Order: sequence, then structure tokens, then C-alpha cells
Amino acid sequence: MKHRTLGTIGAAGLLALTAIAPVAAQAPEDPLGVVEIPAGEPIVIGGWGVFSGPDAALGQDWLTSMEIAIEDRGGELLGHEIELISEDALCTPEGGATAATKLAANTQLVGLIGSACSDETVGGIATLTNAGLTTISPSNTRPALTAPDRGADYAGYLRTAHSDAFQGKAVAEFVYNELGLRKAATLHDGSAYGQALQQVFADEFVALGGEITGQEAVQKLQADMKPALQNLAAGSPEVLYFPIFTQEGGAVAAQSREVAGLEETVLIGSDGMFSAAFVTAAGDAALDMYLSSPNFSAFQAGYQDLLDKYVAKTGANPPQAFHAHGYDATNILFAALEQVAVQGEDGTTWIPKGALRDAIYGTKDFQGVTGILSCSESGDCGAPLIAVYQIGQAEVDGSWPPAAPVWP
Repeated sequence: MKHRTLGTIGAAGLLALTAIAPVAAQAPEDPLGVVEIPAGEPIVIGGWGVFSGPDAALGQDWLTSMEIAIEDRGGELLGHEIELISEDALCTPEGGATAATKLAANTQLVGLIGSACSDETVGGIATLTNAGLTTISPSNTRPALTAPDRGADYAGYLRTAHSDAFQGKAVAEFVYNELGLRKAATLHDGSAYGQALQQVFADEFVALGGEITGQEAVQKLQADMKPALQNLAAGSPEVLYFPIFTQEGGAVAAQSREVAGLEETVLIGSDGMFSAAFVTAAGDAALDMYLSSPNFSAFQAGYQDLLDKYVAKTGANPPQAFHAHGYDATNILFAALEQVAVQGEDGTTWIPKGALRDAIYGTKDFQGVTGILSCSESGDCGAPLIAVYQIGQAEVDGSWPPAAPVWP
């Protein structure tokens, strides 16, 4: 899928940008390669993630924010029109591998935002890194993606999303300290995201003094959740934590109310299910459920401006949780491009890909809408602000999102 986006010059508040390098008559050298953009040709950036199927809202949420960030610059950067291309990675490792292969073959691509799902990054990051490309994910939260020992394949990977090392701990603290519950069960869908997040929760819950009564796994696109739910019911959990995605999450919520022993169990999900699509899939079973998510109430003042632009552009509130992270990621990429670009007298622009990667990693005190952002040596750039929201009757009736967190 390809599209171009033009718009009006945006508001103030972004990080002051380093001046473009002095005029040069020839291309610079760079160990990762150099993208040459002739005068009159567009500067190409890419987005990759899930843009179709039941989890499409997760990717479309921040792809729209990429478009807004482009519009805020009048559709231009470094004297070139900005062209945005995107590849659907389907929220699977295989889809991520396919999308990455297509993107890596594009010799005019300068940088990327994505992926959407952690599984996509697992499948595709080595290909992108080896092509000299750098990507910033707005919505990957698996802790291992930015672990200090993550390996050379991840050199081209950063994220503005939080790590689930923070989210899993926050949910455990909410259940143990706020709800006062002591017996919990978990369920995941085998994804890199779900499997890691439920384990962080389980470890933290036990460390607080709680008991994990059972841990089960289902598969993506699985329809019948009752065998796994019946196994979990045998442990009489007070809470069921299932950090998975919208379609499967809806099935778990709905079917849990039909399993003896789980009728009154507290249900909790996380940001992969923070969407109106999940509530639709779960139906009335979503009522009073809890969902952890970025804490939107703790974002910077510019967040409301972004929301206003989003609603003006689409006619609706953002569908999921990472639109602001996508906006910040795109502007970090733009700032780094302006820092390293070399421009010739004839209007040609060169982007040294290794220098671009270094500039992104060197991001410090960036004035984002999600917070004041600095990138670590292993790619964490996000502000880990986690809250828990509760789904009320208004959300079941079609309103989205919940107005305010219930914790902290």
C-alpha cells in the first residue's frame, strides 16, 4: 500500500533541529550506505505493521499519526516532498519477514516507523538491520526487543512504546495492592507480546505475595477457548489476566462467563486489547473489565492538539493506544534526518544511513507528546507511563475510549 500525504504547516513545540550539514558537491561516505535523493524527487519513509484483519486498528492507529506528522510539516522535508509507503506485516513473524524483505529492497527508503506487533519485529528486524535501515516502533512492548543482550540483528531497532517489564509490574501491583486479590491465572496466545507480558505479571505477582493458580496458552485465530478456560477454572482464580489481541481477547472474555468457576472472576487485559474492536468482540462480557494502557492523562500538553487533528482527519477518536507514540516516533525520525542530511548545490540530498541510525540513538530530551524522550543504547526511547482503565456501560454501548484511568 502506498500513499502520499500533503497538509498544512504544523504547530510549535517540537525539538529544535540541528542545522543541515554544509553544502557538498558529492555524496558522503557511510558504512551502511547512502540514499541519494535527486532534486524534485520525494524523500521516502515507511511504516510497517498490521493494517488488515482483526488487529488492523493497532497499526492504523499510529499510521494515521504518521500522516498527521507529515501534514504538520506541510508535506515537505529538506526541500523534498515526503512520500509515505507502508507494508502490511499481519501481526505475525512470517508477515514481518515478508514486509521487511519488500522494504529492504527499496533503495530510496531512508527510515521506518514500526512494526506494530512484537512478532512482526521478531520476523523482520534482521533483514532491515542488514539493509542499513533503522526502524522506530510505536507499539512493540516485548521486553527482549530492547534488552542489552538482544544481539546485532536489533541494531536497527528502537521504540517509543513502553517495555512490558513496566506494564506487567504495574498490572501485578494494581491487582495485589488496589484490588486486594491474591489468586491469579494467566492466558496468552503464543505471541512474543502475550507470552512475555503474562510471565512478567506472574513473576511480579508472586514476588508481591500472590499465587498463580494456572497458566494456559491458546493460538491466534482460535475460536474455542473453553478447554483452556476450564483448566484455569480448576484453580479457582480471583482474577484472569490475558494480555492478547482483540479477536481472541473478545472470545476469552465472552466464553469465560460460560465456564463454571469463572463467572465472577475479575478479567484484565492490556494494550493489545485497548480498542473499541475488542469491546465489540467481547460484547456485554467486557463490562467492568480492566485494561492496562499508556496513561494518556500523563501526556504532555501537545497531546490534545494531536487528538483534535486526529478527529478532524478521521471523524473519530484514535482506535487504539499508540497514536501518540507513532507521532513522536515520526518526529524523532524527521529530526534525525535533518541533523544528518547533506545537500548539494543542485538540490540533491544525501542521507547517510549509519549516521542517521547514530542520530536516532543519540536522541536526548526530545519534546514529545508522550513525554520528554531520550533513547538508550539498546533502543528504549519511551516514557513508561502505565495506567489501568475500566470498561463501563458507555464503552459497551459504543463510546471509546474510557474517559480517565481508575489507577493510579
